[in-house]
Order: sequence, then C-alpha cells, then structure tokens
Amino acid sequence: MNLVLLLATFSLFIGVLSEEGLNPGIVNVGAIFSFNTINGKVAKVAMKAAEEDINSDPSVLGGRKLSIQLHDSNFSSFLGIIGALQFMETDTVAIIGPQSSEMAHVLSNLANELQVPLLSFTALDPSLSPLQYPFFVQTAPNDEFQMTAIAEMVSYFSWSEVIAIFSDDDQSRNGIITLGDKLAERRCRISYKAALPPGPTAKRVDVLRELDKIQMMESRIIVLHSFSRTGLLVFEAAKSLGMMGKGYVWIASTWLSTVLDSFSPLKPEIANSIQGALTLRPHTPDSKRKRNFMSRWNQLSNCSIGFNPYGLYAYDTVWMIARALRLLLDQGGKISFSNDSRLDGISGSTLNLSALNAFDGGKLLLSKILETNMTGLTGNVQFNQDRSLINPSYDIVNAVGNGQRLVGYWSNHTGLSIVPPETLYSEKPNRSSSNQHLDKVVWPGGETARPRGWVFPNNGRELRIGIPRRVSYRDFVLLVNGTDKVQGYCIDVFLAAIKLLPYAFPYRFIPFGDGHKNPSYYELVNKIKSGVFDGVVGDIAIVTNRTRIVDFSLPYIESGLVVVAPVKKISSSAWSFARPFTPLMWAVTAAFFLIVGSVVWILEHRRNDEFRGPPKQQFITIL
Repeated sequence: MNLVLLLATFSLFIGVLSEEGLNPGIVNVGAIFSFNTINGKVAKVAMKAAEEDINSDPSVLGGRKLSIQLHDSNFSSFLGIIGALQFMETDTVAIIGPQSSEMAHVLSNLANELQVPLLSFTALDPSLSPLQYPFFVQTAPNDEFQMTAIAEMVSYFSWSEVIAIFSDDDQSRNGIITLGDKLAERRCRISYKAALPPGPTAKRVDVLRELDKIQMMESRIIVLHSFSRTGLLVFEAAKSLGMMGKGYVWIASTWLSTVLDSFSPLKPEIANSIQGALTLRPHTPDSKRKRNFMSRWNQLSNCSIGFNPYGLYAYDTVWMIARALRLLLDQGGKISFSNDSRLDGISGSTLNLSALNAFDGGKLLLSKILETNMTGLTGNVQFNQDRSLINPSYDIVNAVGNGQRLVGYWSNHTGLSIVPPETLYSEKPNRSSSNQHLDKVVWPGGETARPRGWVFPNNGRELRIGIPRRVSYRDFVLLVNGTDKVQGYCIDVFLAAIKLLPYAFPYRFIPFGDGHKNPSYYELVNKIKSGVFDGVVGDIAIVTNRTRIVDFSLPYIESGLVVVAPVKKISSSAWSFARPFTPLMWAVTAAFFLIVGSVVWILEHRRNDEFRGPPKQQFITIL
C-alpha cells in the first residue's frame, strides 16, 4: 500500500500538535497494545514501572523526563494505525509495540518514512526482516528460535510427523512455516495444518470442525501456535472430544506459559483441560534485580494480573530506549523533528498531514539501540548482526496438576539440556544427539512413558495380508476355528516387526485355502502379483520360481538337517567324567578285557615260554 495514500486516509483522525510535544524537558515514547490481553496488561504495568524508575534517577536522561503515552488498539489494526499517527503528531522519539505482527507489517512502513524506531517484544514474526523494515526491532527472541526449540523436542522424542493448529494471522502462520522448515532439517514434517480464524473471531464450532478431522488422522503430535483465548478454546474442545488422553502429545508455544504464570492458581476447568501439555517460556536468568522487581509486582499491578517474563522484556525495552537516548545526547545529538515535504502538497479541508513530523535523530537513535549492551532484568541484552538477541533460550514447562513443572531448557547454544543455559555459555557448543537431555514428562492421561506419536488412521485403506489356511504344521499359522483370530510363530514375527515401524500400518488377515488340505503356496504368492493380496505371511519357502514374481523378507527360519535331543539339566561335580560308565558298560569293558587277554594267550602259548607253566601263572600272565 502506498504510504502517502495510507496517511491521507487516516489523517482525518489526527489532531493539532500538542503542547506537551513542544516541551524540551519531556521525551515522548508511545506504546501500542491491546491492554485487555494478558501481555497487554503485563506490559502496561512493567512499562510504567520502568518510566518511574528512569525518571527517579536524573542521571539516566540528563535531567529530562520520559513520558510513555499508552494507546489501546483493542484488537483492531485500524485503531493501532490511528494510535501510531497520533504519536507521530506529538513528536514521539520511539514507539513500543505493536502487539501483533500483522500490525507491525503496516506500522513498520510508517516508521521507515518518519524514521521513528519501532520496538516490540510480542510481534515476533520471523518474516519481519530488518532489510525490509530497518526501523523495526524485536526486543525478545523471535519465533524462529521458538520453532527451532519445538523441532528439536520432536526430534529428541523420535517422532517424525506433527499436526499444526494455528490462528490464521501473520505471526502464527509465519511461525508454522518456520516450524516446517526446522522440522525438515531434522527429517520430520508437518502432516496437516489446521488454520483457525484469527484473534477473537475463532468460535468453538470452528475448533471442533478441525479437531474432528485431526482425530481421523495418524499423527498424535499436535503443535498449537496461537494466542491465549484461541489456545484455551482448543484445549477445552480437545478435552471434550477425548483428545487429552493417553497417546496424545500437545506442544504449545509461549502463549500457554503466560497463562500458567499470569493466572496462578488456574481455574479448575482450565487446569483440567491442559494436563500433560508441554509449553515454552522465555528463559530469564535469576538475579537480584529480577527478584526485587518480582517482589514489587503485586504492588505495581494491584494484584490485577500475575507476573510473566514478557513483563521483564517490557521493562528492559523502556530502559533500552532510555540508554540509547542518553548516548545520543552525550554525542551531541538533538531531539528535533521536521515536516515531511512530501505531505505539504496533499490538500484537503479536513486533513492536517503537516502535523506529522519526521524524527531527525531517528537513524542515530536506532543505531544506539542496536548497539545496546546492558544487563537488564532479562539478563545480558545485546543484539547480533542480524538484529536478534544473543543467546536466546527457553524453559520447557510441563502442565501438571494446577501448576507447572520444569523439565528442561533449550538454548541456541547447546540445544536441549537440564542445566540452566547461562551455565553452559562458557562451554563449546555441542548439538549432538547424545548431549540432548530432558527430565521425564507427565504426558496427557498421566502417562510417563514416551507416547508412540501415531495410531492407525481411521481414514486409511487397510492392507490385505494373505495367510495360508493350513491343515498340518499349524504351529506356524493357525486360524482359530469359528473366529477371525490368527496366531502362530509366523504371525508373531510379523506383529513384532510392525511394532518397530515408526508409522501406522493398518492391515487385515485374509485366509487362503479351503481348510481341508494345505493350499498351493505358488498360487498364494501369485495372488500378490495379481493384486488380490498386498502381502503374504506364512511358512513360505524362498524358491526360485517365487522370487521371480514377489520380493521376500530376509529368512527368519533356516532349513536343513538338525538333531533334536532331550536335554536334562544335571549338577556338575568332580566325578562327572564317570557318568557315561554305567554298570553295563563296566561289565562289557571287563569282558573285553578278558577276551583280549585270552586271544593273546592263545596266539602266544605255543611259541612263548612266558605263557607256559602252572594254570595260575598263565592266568596272571593273561591279566
């Protein structure tokens, strides 16, 4: 959209230049959020706390005061644009927000033209390129890192396919596209994408329609990327359909962790509907400043909303602007504004486009923001060359009972770990599979064993598996009379092989033969070639004429001559060598002993004087 036409359309809502904008002692910063959302409420409290802390220390802005002007977009991109135009009218040096990425795409064009930095910690669409939108800065890890963490979790648990449920808006849609890319890098994929109406327009009937489709599918790994209202609606509908039970896996993006953190304890109906789900929370290292801020939270918020990490990002974003302003002033920069000459030629009786001013020091302020290197409540705040925060990391949280359980961490440095990321930054990156670790997870249905991740689909064609209806040797394959039950050694091998497959394998056994005589195995195998069967299981020998028409598995029974003998277990002793010598064997040995001696006596008696003499002497000689 042409920016000039956009300004001309909405300038009807712009008033005259405010007196506050002319006061050199006040620096105006705008903030555009939907303050009726979880992150909107948290951001409002945190930004006002940061404003108070900055103004209480004159050294931060050299005696100037920071004024944060809040604008409630109320879930409307139109009202968000109006708020941005109003801020440009009041000489605003920077705008915090917007909350959603679809609004960020529009307002970034306005920020580019009037050179006002736009900083957001919730519009985290990976497609918001700094090349296209140079004045837009994401002050929290964008969704590319979140989707990388989810992809690594899927790979860690050895799943190959996931189903994605998302709100059909820019942020959620582009996040799922990024997830698909990250899964593909790990040889996984998204098998189905369920798009729901964006924002508050999603209804229960829309959710039920998509969940009914998903129930018929093979994959049981579901990634839910949306906002809190739609996400909770999905979980409630899934619970009613029995999709929060054994076998299912639910992985939610950071929206679920904000619900767990901001509303503790949860309402029973919400807690029951999310049992066993995994979610991500932006990781912020523990520090004294963070603990002090959290201890002030109930007083700051009047107990209206619980604390979540995006409050820390809101607080640090305000301080980021304040520090950059101080550097700009210290280097001789000025906070001044000038009219855009291109707007002077647009005439109209009710238009006041001349009130829109470009920030002369916008480029310098932007450069100082990108050079930020400070220790904030979220830890070390510093940007890479691609404008992303260094060392982004997440907590991996398991929803259990009425709360949550930490099962590990993910960082861009080392991947999945049970050790806090900040303790690993000094080590070399190690993303090998052997170095990935998570604690045990309580899955939906209370299971602790890793779910298989898929089931036999209800909408898929079953494979026709032929089996011989044998009369003899029924231990190999047996169709139990009067039933459809099939058993036997070959069937056991087949079923064991199926359990090892990482995907669904629907099938049904079809007997072949009349049951009165063994069927022809050549005809049985030929049924595969003719398309009657998709496969055959049985004691089928691999012979030449059969291999010409079908493929065989590796043989699992070897044929050939064998000796079968009963085995009796006996104890071992020092006299074991004498066990073969039975009484009969001893008698036979003694008889042969005498016979051999007698034969020798007969042969030697006539010629050898040693074999002569008295009978007693001759017997001794024989022995």
